Amino acid sequence: MRAVRVLICEDSRTYAVALQRLLEYGGGITVAAICTTAEEAMSALASVEPDLVTMDLNLPGMDGLAAVEEIMSAHPLPILVLFGRVGTRSDRAAAALAAGALDAVAKDDLDLLNPGGAAGEVFRHRVKVLSRARVIRHPRARLAGLPRLPALARHAAVIGVSASTGGPQILARMLEALPADYPIPLLVVQHIADGFTDGLVSWLDRTVRLPVRIAAQGTRADPGVWIAPEGAHLRLDATGRLSLDATTVSGRHRPSGDVLLSSIATAAGKLGVAVVLTGMGSDGAAGAAAVRQSGGLAIAQDEQSSAVYGMPKAAVDLGVEIVLSPAEITAGLLGLQHEPLPGAQ
Repeated sequence: MRAVRVLICEDSRTYAVALQRLLEYGGGITVAAICTTAEEAMSALASVEPDLVTMDLNLPGMDGLAAVEEIMSAHPLPILVLFGRVGTRSDRAAAALAAGALDAVAKDDLDLLNPGGAAGEVFRHRVKVLSRARVIRHPRARLAGLPRLPALARHAAVIGVSASTGGPQILARMLEALPADYPIPLLVVQHIADGFTDGLVSWLDRTVRLPVRIAAQGTRADPGVWIAPEGAHLRLDATGRLSLDATTVSGRHRPSGDVLLSSIATAAGKLGVAVVLTGMGSDGAAGAAAVRQSGGLAIAQDEQSSAVYGMPKAAVDLGVEIVLSPAEITAGLLGLQHEPLPGAQ
């Protein structure tokens, strides 16, 4: 099997060499080029033909965010963002994800001193999986000419979304197409590297017309977008309020899409909507199936538009029969009629 070819874009030569050692340890990955500027990296793409680019966001000249946007417009391919200052500037990493980068990793989370350790093996596996992912040209373009889907016209009280790898750009496109007065609350579980959720929420809140907030304990699920915080499951109760759970273990993820969507199945019944977007693994599949079994509407993203067709496929395998592109999903959401939960407070 051909080794994965990686182009490293990193202005610190010392860091780039250490990252190369980490990536190439054990074989299976070859660093085909190291570039110190975004301009150099973009010029090298045609000749190097990498399977994946690691992109530092803090670069001299053109920064990494602008480079991601340019690459995804002109020469789309899998991009893994490496970010050194998680926290106050993490909105830039979130913007890079929404612009088309598949994943973001904090530099502090990489153990460059121990390339043979378990963390290094996990990182290399992640790179190999991402290198095979589909990418979308102009991922932030607004969804135009939305198809009419009268079959999805029905009443709904709440929409739950589960997404992972490749999800931020699809989520951003969908939310950009919804009007500011969209009446149905959207509850979202987005798997993302630790430290980036606040940045994603901040960036989306400035970019889309709907208000986007971190979900909080006891808050009423009003119209807008509510994103699960890091380290806590998000649930909806029958009164229309949100609850957080930072202790329960349910599968590999906390927050879990299955936990969120299962709570929607219980609380909303036929008024619930589940959407499973692109991502590795199967999180959200069982919850979407529960929404369908309770009489609600369950939708999986189609394979052609998914960066990684893991979670949507798992949902289909469990009986979710409505499989749509992001444009079709958005059209379906626009066709829903809001009906509050009977017990909402």
